[in-house]
Amino acid sequence: MAAELKKLVKELQGASPTEVCNILSVLKDTPNVNEALLRESKAGLAVGKLRTHTTKEVSELAKEIVKKWKTAVDKEKARTGGSSKTVANGKPADKKTSTPGTPLTPVGASAKQDAPRSSKTDGVKGGIGDTTRDKCTELIYDALSFDSSAPVELILRRAQAIEKAVHDEFNSTDGQYKAKIRTLFVNLKDKNNPSLRENVVSGELAAERFSKMTSQDMASEERKAADQKIREANFHNSLSAAEQQAETDGFQCSRCKQRKCRYRQAQTRSADEPMTTFVTCTNCGNKWKFS
Repeated sequence: MAAELKKLVKELQGASPTEVCNILSVLKDTPNVNEALLRESKAGLAVGKLRTHTTKEVSELAKEIVKKWKTAVDKEKARTGGSSKTVANGKPADKKTSTPGTPLTPVGASAKQDAPRSSKTDGVKGGIGDTTRDKCTELIYDALSFDSSAPVELILRRAQAIEKAVHDEFNSTDGQYKAKIRTLFVNLKDKNNPSLRENVVSGELAAERFSKMTSQDMASEERKAADQKIREANFHNSLSAAEQQAETDGFQCSRCKQRKCRYRQAQTRSADEPMTTFVTCTNCGNKWKFS
């Protein structure tokens, strides 16, 4: 089963929107999906990223599949009581690999499928020993975990690594440190940018690199595309404004001797010098300027 899913995930790369929809339809009908299978095949991560796809059919289908898989994983955890973790070969994972006192599955949140996860519901503490740093670590954990099915231990490691990277940058817990943590939190918890959270949790986006990203860097592809359209519209509007010219008969064209002209003025030199006047003959297109 894992091999089949890996093959489908690989086929998603470079596929056209129509092909992606066909592959997603196959994934949607895959039976007996569990957390271990999704992790081994990386299908969960691949489909999760498609929730922000520019093609509406692809994004909606991806959201539907993620919701279906999340429900299946949560039901499995509720059925087993979160007491064991199943790996791909069907055998329980070695309990010695977990950190003492840190559960591998959510505490309390798994019983309520619609309840968002957080450090409180998962019983997580910052674990650093400094009140401010612990609170900031828990804040990052809240953002990473609220719609994730990843193990508590994994998310906590990512949150601690991000907090450490920010603390190392400022070497204190002053206003700059807190402002950076808040910026990372807000962008991580953006419901319209699930791929950012998934990339951080999976380790695809390293904590050190993520901690230095700006809000623009962290924006979803959809948000970046919208911002680019706004910038282009503003640019064209500014050009249109700059090109606005008044009509006049106060100038005579040296080429055709007509007085039908348009002109505009601009400060091209220092402020204490006169403006430059740009004139265009509407009859023959001749252009000239003077100060």
